[in-house]
Amino acid sequence: MALEMRPSCESCGVGLRPESTVAMICSYECTFCADCVEKLGNVCPNCGGGFAPRPTRLSA
Repeated sequence: MALEMRPSCESCGVGLRPESTVAMICSYECTFCADCVEKLGNVCPNCGGGFAPRPTRLSA
């Protein structure tokens, strides 16, 4: 099972390409940019979990 690379922040809509270093995910792969994660206090509004940096993937 591969990690779903969602293309944008679920809060502000900023684009998050697969190689983005500012993409953050929770354990359910909710995806937010680092700025929104900071505003959210590192708590996912969808599931209540914390965030971690999303691994990068080189674009094909």
